[in-house]
Amino acid sequence: MALSTHDAFAAGGGGGRRRRRGRRGALSEINVTPLVDVMLVLLIIFMISAPLLTVGVPVDLPKTEAGAMEDQNEPITISIKADGSLYVQENAVAFAGLSPRLKAMVGGNTKRPIYVRADGRAAYSIVAQVMAALSTSGFTSINLLTDTGGPSSGASTPVEPKPAP
Repeated sequence: MALSTHDAFAAGGGGGRRRRRGRRGALSEINVTPLVDVMLVLLIIFMISAPLLTVGVPVDLPKTEAGAMEDQNEPITISIKADGSLYVQENAVAFAGLSPRLKAMVGGNTKRPIYVRADGRAAYSIVAQVMAALSTSGFTSINLLTDTGGPSSGASTPVEPKPAP
C-alpha cells in the first residue's frame, strides 16, 4: 500500500511509523439545504390554506371595482345569506337579537369595525335593515365586503347600442 504525502489519514513526519485514526473527525458544518426545502414547502402550504380558514359562512359576494381595505384589529363579520339568514361570525342569529348580541361582543367599544358580507342574491331590504340596525346601535365603522374585479356604477365602460329589430 503506497501512501502519498497528501493522504489525509496518514501521519506526517518520518520514521516510517504510520498512524491511522479509527474514524473520521466530527463534521463541523450543518447542511441547511433540507431545512430550507422543508420550510419552503410549509410556507407554500400555509399561504394556500390561510385564506380558506378565514371565511366560515359561504356567501356569493357581488363584484365591484373597489380596492381591498387595509386590515384592522379583529373585525366582527356579519354574513347575510341569499335566503336572508343572518350570521355573526359563524353563529346564526335572529334579526331581533343582532344588536344585543353585537353590543355584548364589543363590550361598549362601538368603534370596532364591523364587516357586512351579503350574498349578491340577498334582498336589498334585508341588507339595508341590518345596516340601519348597526347604525342605530351606535356602531361607527360599518363596512360592506365585496369581491374585486366586477363592474362598478362609477366606471365609464363603453356600452354599444343594440340595433332595433
